[in-house]
Amino acid sequence: METFGLTNILALLGGLAMFLFGMDVMSSSLQKQAGGKLQKILGTFAGNPVKGFFLGLAVTAVIQSSGATTVMVVGFVNSGVMTLRQAISVIMGSNVGTTVTAWVLSLAGLEGDAWYIAMLKPANFSPVLTFVGMVLFMFFKSEKKRGLGSILLGFGLLMMGMSHMTDAMAPLEHEQWFVELFAALQNPILGLLAGALLTTIMQSSSASVGVMQSLSATGAITFGSAIPMIMGQNIGSCTTALISSVGANKSARRAAMVHLYFNIIGSTVFLILFTLVDSIFHLPMMDEAVTGVSIAVVHTSFNILATAMMLPMSRILEKLALLTIPDEKYADPEETQILDPRLLDTPAVAVERTFAATSDMADASRKAVETAISLIHNWEDGGVEVVSELESRTDSYEDIIGSYLVQLSARSMSSNDSHTVNTLLHTLRDFERIGDHARDLVEAAQEIHDKSIVFSSSAQQELLVLERALTDLLNMTVKSFRERDLSTAHKVEPLEQVIDELVRKIKAQHVARLKDGICSIEYGFVLDDLLTAYERVADHCSNVAVAMLEVADGSFGPHQYLTDVKSGDPAFDREFHDFYQKYPLKSNHK
Repeated sequence: METFGLTNILALLGGLAMFLFGMDVMSSSLQKQAGGKLQKILGTFAGNPVKGFFLGLAVTAVIQSSGATTVMVVGFVNSGVMTLRQAISVIMGSNVGTTVTAWVLSLAGLEGDAWYIAMLKPANFSPVLTFVGMVLFMFFKSEKKRGLGSILLGFGLLMMGMSHMTDAMAPLEHEQWFVELFAALQNPILGLLAGALLTTIMQSSSASVGVMQSLSATGAITFGSAIPMIMGQNIGSCTTALISSVGANKSARRAAMVHLYFNIIGSTVFLILFTLVDSIFHLPMMDEAVTGVSIAVVHTSFNILATAMMLPMSRILEKLALLTIPDEKYADPEETQILDPRLLDTPAVAVERTFAATSDMADASRKAVETAISLIHNWEDGGVEVVSELESRTDSYEDIIGSYLVQLSARSMSSNDSHTVNTLLHTLRDFERIGDHARDLVEAAQEIHDKSIVFSSSAQQELLVLERALTDLLNMTVKSFRERDLSTAHKVEPLEQVIDELVRKIKAQHVARLKDGICSIEYGFVLDDLLTAYERVADHCSNVAVAMLEVADGSFGPHQYLTDVKSGDPAFDREFHDFYQKYPLKSNHK
């Protein structure tokens, strides 16, 4: 009879290392391949708790990590993307979604002599998956194939690690101390604490359930000890969210508390019911040994039943969280965090959040210019404050997003996400400068108002044409950026060239009016300030569109796109001609 010795301990540690590393690689690769879809899926919430539940379930089942989902939820709440009420049902769904892992791991317990059953056993298929994954990852350049290879490698290592753990722990069934240990864990309280402690240490309920499934091969774990441990593992899974909420705003901390309360209440209620039923009916199954499959059944059943009980009580959970972390009576209003550092652990989601924040910045700069243009013709003191606030917001966005992108650039991400980051890095400054030029326009408008300057009717008509073209250019630029619409981005440069031509003509016609004595030199200085600001806004719009096109083409260089356009592009010439016809200036300068 083999005894459990040093070689078994070393084999167990090696198997555990493979198991945890494989789970981390698989989860990270799944998240990376999912890309921005995670943000889009989690961004479609409604107030419907059932919809939120299934979203949380689906995302967790895909990325194989309830911890990652709950950390994302905390980050979204902290960023203002999600409300606390929306977060509750998603957290519940993530608890059920994480049970998928246990079912995959239970394949090790399949029995039968048929070849297809033999191939479903990890000991047989995991080496094959690992080899295929290695070939895809090492010998293919396609990002999708390398990503698939990374997923297969992680999954293969995970299953091989579990097989090694199972083999290493096999002698434990003959160790009296081990049998007595799990006999003691039949005490519901001790079993609950043991499960919570194991999950807290491993920072993953899926990993702790997998270890328990490996231990089940010894035959020493009965239903009486497994059920309380599984309930405790759910409580231990809250540790990740609680740690991630440190330093977050009140809403995010409340979301983490909701996760904790959900699992504590669910585990307590079912543990009491389980103990009462067993004490009354003396269930014979309590002394039976569990298998990997039965652990998966218990894990899933408990989470589904707990969710069915708690989902209608989501408002009560919300109130408990509000009572635990109340609003301070005299505290300043708490601001949400535009970009949460917690999301950096899921780069694909962080990229989407950064893109969304930059899109909001683009909207702010566009509104600032449009408001400033309106002040030139209709002065309002309130409009100055609006432009000032929008310009300050674009400055804040640049600082926050710029710092965040530096951290994000160091993370591993897909090529699409990498392209998005490159686009953001090349366009961030342009959106900030557009906001600055809105401030310049306000200064010109202030001078027009203070000095009661009235341009000639011809100059006014010319400015209206130019401003209409510039407003269309701004809308086109922001739309193409927000929607990642390259076909619209192709239209930006032709319109920018038309605006340059309009500015040249207006200046020339102003000189003609000076000679005729229609306009004064003083008015000309103000007009020149306006034209300069308009032209520079158009230049920054061009920079944004060019950056989008060149990054998408993979040829970002010193204005490569503009060089190609100037060398002769029929499509560009057609767009330029159409815009030139759309914004005509009258040749009469009177």
